[in-house]
Amino acid sequence: MKLAELTRYLEEFAPLNYQEDYDNSGLLCGDPELEITGVLIALDCTEAIVEEAIINRCNVILTHHPLVFKGLKRLTGGNYVERTLLKAIKNGIALYAAHTNLDSVQGGVNGMICNRLGLQRPKILVPRKGILKKLVTFCPVAQAETLRAALFAAGAGNIGDYEEVSFNASGTGTFLPGLHTSPFAGSPGIAHREQEIRIETIFPVQLERKVLLALLENHPYEEVAYDIYALENSLETVGTGMCGWLEQEMDAADFMNLVKERMQTEVIRHTRPTGKKIKKVAVCGGSGSFLLQQAIAAGADAFITADFKYHEFFDADGKIMITDIGHFESEQFTSDLLRDLILTRFPGLSARKTTHSTNPVSYFL
Repeated sequence: MKLAELTRYLEEFAPLNYQEDYDNSGLLCGDPELEITGVLIALDCTEAIVEEAIINRCNVILTHHPLVFKGLKRLTGGNYVERTLLKAIKNGIALYAAHTNLDSVQGGVNGMICNRLGLQRPKILVPRKGILKKLVTFCPVAQAETLRAALFAAGAGNIGDYEEVSFNASGTGTFLPGLHTSPFAGSPGIAHREQEIRIETIFPVQLERKVLLALLENHPYEEVAYDIYALENSLETVGTGMCGWLEQEMDAADFMNLVKERMQTEVIRHTRPTGKKIKKVAVCGGSGSFLLQQAIAAGADAFITADFKYHEFFDADGKIMITDIGHFESEQFTSDLLRDLILTRFPGLSARKTTHSTNPVSYFL
């Protein structure tokens, strides 16, 4: 199979427009027409990972963290990023990263953490705004059902666990066909009135082209009247961090033992326990200190994330227990997530996890 088929699938699951503005997810180097011989999956891309890909005849490396994060002004091998990129290019290896876009979807990195901890009813902590649009169009009554079905098939009309959502109202459309037209209803040069259905439905912005194509291909009129509105509504299934409930409340010590076991980490940096039992838990893979106030506002008893600075621990202010388990440790199972995601769709594809740990942090215990 070609690389483009794999990246198309990954971007259906975690669209690139869901990534943060500072991020650099997507295909970093490589030809989309490349025939895949194997995929190596890792949290980070290093020289050792590229060497492992070469040995195992993998010409695609799929990582969570992008190797190229900031702009490159030269490519001379002056640092590990440049050396790794040069090595990949020289050996015909494509590099692809699914980073904050994978963090942002419900079944992504944070959903994986919730699953490992057994959190119930997990929801996005801070839903994303600005990624929904509304389509309004007008269709003859008899053709409205067919048009709605086409729009839904293109991905429109999903709100949470509800599908095929639309609003429909009856009205009268008027138009005067030009002398050189071939109108679906009425005659050229004669004013016409048609009973129509006003159809309203929403869609995520990345599906706009697909939804519009479905509209234009399935609407009976020569000239299709439609409006598209940008919405400020939050999309509850996309956003930053997640929050869920433990099956049973725990005291702080039992909770941290659970975290150590399920997240396979030996060191936890944490604030002083608040004295309350822990039931509701917020999570954010990677650097999540910026979500502390949102976790508190959500009523979380504990917040699992990484990379808190010394003074930021004071901001817990006795309201929540910060549980900093380490950046690598919070995201280390992302490779399993990506492998399972790929093999579910492409069971015959050679996809393997790295045997190397790319954690740059060591602990003296």
